[in-house]
Amino acid sequence: MFDIKAIRENPEEFDRLWAKRGLEPQTKKIIDQDKLIRKAMQVVQEAEAARNKSSKLIGAAMAKGDKEEAERLKTEVAGAKNVIAAMGAQVESEKAMLHDLLSSLPNIPFAETPEGESEDDNVELTKWSEPRVFDFEPKSHEDIGVALGLMDFETAAKMSGSRFVILRGALSRMDRALAALMLDMQTAEGFEETSPPFLVWPKALYGTSQLPKFAEDLYPAGEDHYLIPTAEVSLTNTVRESILDADTLPRRMTAHTPCFRSEAGSAGRDTTGMIRQHQFNKVELVTICKPDDSEAEHKNMLRCAELVLQKLDLPYRVVELCTGDLGFGARKTYDIEVWLPSQNTYREISSISNCGDFQARRMNARYKFAEKDNRFVHTLNGSGLAVGRTLVAVLENYQNEDGTVTVPDALVPYMGGLEIVG
Repeated sequence: MFDIKAIRENPEEFDRLWAKRGLEPQTKKIIDQDKLIRKAMQVVQEAEAARNKSSKLIGAAMAKGDKEEAERLKTEVAGAKNVIAAMGAQVESEKAMLHDLLSSLPNIPFAETPEGESEDDNVELTKWSEPRVFDFEPKSHEDIGVALGLMDFETAAKMSGSRFVILRGALSRMDRALAALMLDMQTAEGFEETSPPFLVWPKALYGTSQLPKFAEDLYPAGEDHYLIPTAEVSLTNTVRESILDADTLPRRMTAHTPCFRSEAGSAGRDTTGMIRQHQFNKVELVTICKPDDSEAEHKNMLRCAELVLQKLDLPYRVVELCTGDLGFGARKTYDIEVWLPSQNTYREISSISNCGDFQARRMNARYKFAEKDNRFVHTLNGSGLAVGRTLVAVLENYQNEDGTVTVPDALVPYMGGLEIVG
């Protein structure tokens, strides 16, 4: 969320930054709502003072035997209590309205985040390796996997519907091998391997800003829980409602988990294959740090994700998202896009975001800055990498004309020495 005091003091800056994300000015209604709260609170405070004053005078009036004055004072106390109750309820109602308003607003971008309206305005930063030149027409990953008999969409659809898959044999092992490689690499870079819950309460999803904005993309599980859309939710919430010692920061965590998304906002996109599924595996990276360190940690997370693609020798590029393409909770985001020969283009395989203190405020996650001075941490998250999409990239970039797939050198030890899938 946002610091209401900062909005009061510099509304023009907040409106300017929100305008970069395509929003109309927001601060007037925020400040007006805040004024209503403060006005109602003032009435409550005045009524409390009047009640306390009259309550004290009742005893004195009774001591003097002045029953008439005592009754009058009791009436004043009762009236003050009624005002306190009514205005107290109004304060809570006005606060709830302000909370809902602020919860609906996206994070503000950093000043250096490139401006733009859509993904067409994203800025390419680097490219790594040249795409392979095939001497035959490259097939899509689903055609390769189905032809091998190791990727089964039809049977998955019979039990679960569209956008699910069953992997078998060597492809199932490759999926596991990729996750193991990623975890080994990320833990070697200082990320602590973590096995978090896959079910979380709504407040955890609020903390990482999936709720209330993106409820339709989530899968409820019973009355009180949701399935996680990403391990970002579980890992980031490990510091919720905490005051951390500064010397324990940064905290770097990684986890391999299934992720569950309804993909409600992607109707008609990537309806076949493994690019966009309702259930997929991902190795997530999360960093909790002090504000002064978040830019360096952001670049470090990008580097760690890139190393996996370099280890697998998969061509990719890095783009910085413009303000119009930023995720709801992000202030700055790098996307890594891997080359897919069948589509003759780069596709996102990792999105690495610096959220500033946006999530920390929603979770009330702070650190000891100085004596009696606790400040909000910064949170960062990203894929290191999406396992399914990495499998897709391996199949397409390492395919052979006879329908087999060469196992990347880095994966051979994780595949029990297997060098060819076919």
